Amino acid sequence: MFKKSIALAVAFTQSASSVFAGGLSPEIIESTDDDVAAVADPSINPTYIVIGVIAALLIAAAVSDNDDDSDPEPERRLE
Repeated sequence: MFKKSIALAVAFTQSASSVFAGGLSPEIIESTDDDVAAVADPSINPTYIVIGVIAALLIAAAVSDNDDDSDPEPERRLE
């Protein structure tokens, strides 16, 4: 009984190793550098976009400056 179990385990191990190794699947051919299309560079440098957004935020903050110094002083209570 022990020899049959060992033989069965060896058979399963051998069949499983061929499954993990690819078995009878077709061969996968990796592409070379010549086959890969070149990626186009962006037309605008992303640094300029970031600088533009920061400048727009600073301008918006300067325009919407809520300075409370121009308000008239509140009336004083006479006691």
